[in-house]
Amino acid sequence: VPLFHNDRIRRILSRLLYIWAMRHPASSYVQGINDLATPLISVFISGYFPNKDVEEEVLSGEVMVDVTDAILEEVEADTYWCLTNLLAGIQDHYTSDQPGMQRMVMRLEELVNRIDADLAGHLRETGIEFLQFAFKWMNCLLLREFRLQRVMRLWDTYLSEGDGGFEDFHVYVCASFLVHYSAELQQMGFDELFQFMQNMPTDDWTDREIEILLSSAFVLSTLFGGSEAHLNVAR
Repeated sequence: VPLFHNDRIRRILSRLLYIWAMRHPASSYVQGINDLATPLISVFISGYFPNKDVEEEVLSGEVMVDVTDAILEEVEADTYWCLTNLLAGIQDHYTSDQPGMQRMVMRLEELVNRIDADLAGHLRETGIEFLQFAFKWMNCLLLREFRLQRVMRLWDTYLSEGDGGFEDFHVYVCASFLVHYSAELQQMGFDELFQFMQNMPTDDWTDREIEILLSSAFVLSTLFGGSEAHLNVAR
């Protein structure tokens, strides 16, 4: 995203990540945390320029000619505190051995076993482990899988879900995302599958596709939320 090639943006990003790492020595900085700040910075800058197009003028970096140092200081402070609040709910994702991340990948695998046994079986037969592709989904909260403007829409729902949005609901979103491609995936062998998982074809997705994905995830959360039933799958 061109906005994040801007030197002024890079400086505030480096500074707020450094301060966060110093204040959280149990986890310190872990690769991927920088990604989590990017939607926040984009949204806060956009808020100062409501008449500018997010995709064409903000994310392109054109907006930076109008961003004063005072605005940037406010954006940096808001991003830091929002990032701190977000990470407070998922901090064990970034501590030693990343137990939170492991837990989410396990839940995803067991959920897919319940909702699409054929797909889960095909992945096992081809030798694809969920950890090989889903770890990135959990670590970066799908920021590597979608364009940034789509992630803003996705996270808007995560925030509305409350404390569990970035962990519990995110697992349902990942399950819906994977199952969306079920028919295609079941026709692929190991090499093609692995390559597909590393570069999911979502460049042409709009907010409409994201909203369909979220609706599917909400149905799953209604069926399985608050229940450990999907965690007791016979392997």
